[in-house]
Parts: sequence; structure tokens; C-alpha cells
Amino acid sequence: MNIWAHRGCSQNYPENTLLAFQKAAEIPGLTGIELDIQLTKDNHMVVCHDERVDRTTDGIGQVGGYTLAELRKLRISGNNGTWEKIPTIQEVVDLLEERMKAGLLLNIELKNSIIPYEGMEEKILEYIHSRGLGKQVVYSSFYAKSLEKIREMDGEASIGVLDGRVSDCLYKLKGCGADALHPFWQGMDLPAKRLQGYSVRAWFTGHLYPEKPTGTLLDLAELEKKGITDVFLNEAERYLQG
Repeated sequence: MNIWAHRGCSQNYPENTLLAFQKAAEIPGLTGIELDIQLTKDNHMVVCHDERVDRTTDGIGQVGGYTLAELRKLRISGNNGTWEKIPTIQEVVDLLEERMKAGLLLNIELKNSIIPYEGMEEKILEYIHSRGLGKQVVYSSFYAKSLEKIREMDGEASIGVLDGRVSDCLYKLKGCGADALHPFWQGMDLPAKRLQGYSVRAWFTGHLYPEKPTGTLLDLAELEKKGITDVFLNEAERYLQG
């Protein structure tokens, strides 16, 4: 089973921050790191999951309603009384570049299924290629037209289609040019034999996911039997460091 750090080490550190990504990069055997990008009011690519800043920062409002300079003033509560900030994708790539060149993958989810950020596909592709890291990046989105656009611009891009059920992922896959399926872990409604040959990267829900309340870990062998090849975990370190 391939293990990815979901929004970095997001269970023990503030999600989608440089601190969470740094901690994830230190995990031996980690396949990759997942993060989310959006555009600011002045067209900068920033790393944030929610379309609004309310949950993760001390601010209020939509990410796209702030300029980059305004976003930088917002604080994210960190560990031991420290504060983090919403990073730009450039800062994250600067942090992870050496690990990526050594094999670490980066899953960039384009958060455009609710707000269609104009030109985001072009911006992220151009930037990743300018850094020479195209082969280390997976692009994903719930919005199939966005993935279609990525494929049109880059015939060799690695693309994962997000959806609830794996059957819906498979249905959308050819139309949007994806080469991997990213379903909800409980949406495995096809037999494993139908999924052979695909990377099937499962996602979870809830703040404490995927670990159970008792602290026991997921049974990765059972997930593998369902055809899942990869998992995005908030506590990837627990699976790879014991």
C-alpha cells in the first residue's frame, strides 16, 4: 500500500502549512504529499483546502476575496502557541524540491469544483514545468472539465479523477483524460478485478480520519483486497514510523 500524507501531517500539525509539509517530508518511505490550491484576488496560487478561510485561520471570507498580502496577515494556530500562515505553492515547492527530485510525489488538488478559478490550470502547469518537476506531480480535481483542460495542455501529466464512488471515477476517467482513480474509501462499488491496472488512491472524511476513535489503525490489507493501491492519511507517520 502506498501512503500519502493528506494536507501534510495534518493530524498533529496545522493542515496545508509549511510545518505540516516539512514533517511529512521527513517520513521515511512516504509515497507523496497531498495539498490543495486556490487563487487569490490578485491571482496568486495559495495552498488552502476550504474555499473560505474561516475554519483554519483567524480570518473570515473566501480565499479568492483576499489579495496575497491580505492573506499573509491571517494566522493559523500552530503547535505550542506558534502561528503558521497560508503558504504559496512556490513556498511549498521550494521546501519539497529536493525530496521530490529524490522521488517524493506531490498531489495537487485544484479546488475549482465550487469556484471555477479562471486560468488556474495554465498557471499551475506552467509553474511546475518551470521547476522541472512535471514527473513528480499528480493533478486531481472533482471538476472533470478542469482535468480535461490539464490533459489538453500536457499529454504526459499524471491525473487523478476525484469522486465519491469508484464507478463514477472510472466513468469520468476517459472523458477527462485521467489515468488514476481517487474515490472515497467507502465508495468501492466495483470488484477489484475491474480496477486492475489503475492506481486507486482512496480519501477519507472527518477530522480524525482515517484512524478509528480507539486509536487502532486501518486494516490496509483489507483495503488492498478492494482494489485500493494508495491511501491519503492524516497520520501517515503512524503507518510508516510505527
